[in-house]
Amino acid sequence: MSPFLHLFRRYLREQGLPVTQQRETVADVVFNSSDHLSIEDIEAGLKERGERLGKATIYRTMEILVRSGLVEEHDFGEGFKRYEHRFGRQPIHEHLICTNCHTVVEFRSEEVMRLEEEVARKHGFQPARHRLEVFGICAECQEQGVSIEYQGLTCPATQVA
Repeated sequence: MSPFLHLFRRYLREQGLPVTQQRETVADVVFNSSDHLSIEDIEAGLKERGERLGKATIYRTMEILVRSGLVEEHDFGEGFKRYEHRFGRQPIHEHLICTNCHTVVEFRSEEVMRLEEEVARKHGFQPARHRLEVFGICAECQEQGVSIEYQGLTCPATQVA
């Protein structure tokens, strides 16, 4: 069992919510992964452990984990959400998301942190958190000839017959 489960149990108790084996098992799957997990990934992880929980239980537990601040929810443009716990190797990090193969690369940037501090200070703002997600085409997909196709409006005056 993950060493972070005690934090989840404490949160549940503080909120007056039941501490159940199902909730703990879902949380343990998430806390023991370094990936960006979908609900299906979590469900597969539970099945590997011999656990059979309904998706509704998984969804409800994930909502609680996100509310607790122990897990972060991401929308990488795939039509579903992904989740990662906040105890990774890089607690503060950014994401590069390939819109072709859906690879997600995590990176940490001192420049981003410095820019956040500078902009916040300039505007008298106290930041609590930030999120940077850059969507595009990864190097591997580019090597395979994948490119970004512009999908915005085109101007008829610039069209060549």
